[in-house]
Amino acid sequence: MAKEFDSPHKVVHYPYVTEKTMVKMEEENKLEFIVDRRANKGQISDAVEELFDVKVDKVNTRIDKKGKKATVKFTSEYSAEEIGMRIGVF
Repeated sequence: MAKEFDSPHKVVHYPYVTEKTMVKMEEENKLEFIVDRRANKGQISDAVEELFDVKVDKVNTRIDKKGKKATVKFTSEYSAEEIGMRIGVF
């Protein structure tokens, strides 16, 4: 963790769930999260790996009116659907 974030919970706020994100989860092995606006992709990747005990393949971010969203793609040995069930997306 970078020094400005002493906990992964300060980087990743909560999962962002819509119909579109559910399709991404099933078809592309991705989950979306609302994250701290100051967090960079590396910090987001580290925080998700630490919080959910997984390996992250790639992180894409964008900022909109709801805040900063991170789309996290997991490596093939981890299932976004299984992670989603663990964190209560369903």
